[in-house]
Amino acid sequence: MSTRRQFLQHSSAFALGGLLLSRSGIAASAFKAATRPVGIQLYTLTALMSEDPKGTLQKVAAIGYKELETAATPKGYYYGYQPKELAAMVKDMGMHWRSHHVMGAPFNMNRMQAAAKQLSPQDSVKAKQMAERFKFFSTMPTLKNDYQKLVDEAAEGGLSYLVCASIPVSTLDEIKTAVDVFSKTGEACKKAGLQFAYHNHTTEFDQVEGHRPFDYILSNTDKELVKMELDLAWATKANQDPLELFKQHPGRFELLHVKDLDKATKSPTEIGNGYIDFKHIFDNLKDSGMKYFFVEQDGAPEPLKDVTISYNNLKKIV
Repeated sequence: MSTRRQFLQHSSAFALGGLLLSRSGIAASAFKAATRPVGIQLYTLTALMSEDPKGTLQKVAAIGYKELETAATPKGYYYGYQPKELAAMVKDMGMHWRSHHVMGAPFNMNRMQAAAKQLSPQDSVKAKQMAERFKFFSTMPTLKNDYQKLVDEAAEGGLSYLVCASIPVSTLDEIKTAVDVFSKTGEACKKAGLQFAYHNHTTEFDQVEGHRPFDYILSNTDKELVKMELDLAWATKANQDPLELFKQHPGRFELLHVKDLDKATKSPTEIGNGYIDFKHIFDNLKDSGMKYFFVEQDGAPEPLKDVTISYNNLKKIV
């Protein structure tokens, strides 16, 4: 596993379409008409957003990205800004801040440290990076301990979605805790005018004590309170067909992470340089409920260059 949801507003044309189409019909028609702007998950640009958030956002806008999803950096969840400040800055640059990632529960530090120790001596740099990341995330507010605070901050920023980026699901007790956390957060989000969603990795598709976390979570949470942000790459890497997931849980995938995978390494790469057939997925969104999608590339070696390649290649599809 690599480490690392109600609109507040629509465009006038899209809103008009919404009067005529069902939720799934909106997503499919919008995509077929190529009217949806391309979004980006800023986790791809973590280091740059830590060093120069304003300058980096200006470069993101210049590439052509219009929709933003934010994530934590060592400066905190909002790059050193208050949510209202960040929202105003993004708006001034002609972009829309739609969604924000937060952690679901504190990391099990013993487990994470054990995983780092299993890396080979050649991976010492990666081990150090993992240790630093674990230490950083261990200090962040989580939905398990601070869900109301995180919901209030997202509402202050005028967001549409609050997303759980990750939560432990390697035991049945952890999965049940996730269900409880998501249900409480979903209720709080609804009261605040937000939609809650959960972002998957690959582990959600592993068998855990006779259950698959992905299915257990979706089956034991309210479909209106808990949506999914399907990461197309991690689902594909886990040998899942996104279109089948859409059919099994129609309308629950309001957000998508558009991430490609290198055929040889199965690691994230630029959109169009991997093996995922995005056109096939985008042409078959009628069951998904998709409203927004965000480009992401974990560990991008040249972040700005890489997200530019992804934007240009994705625009050829949509």
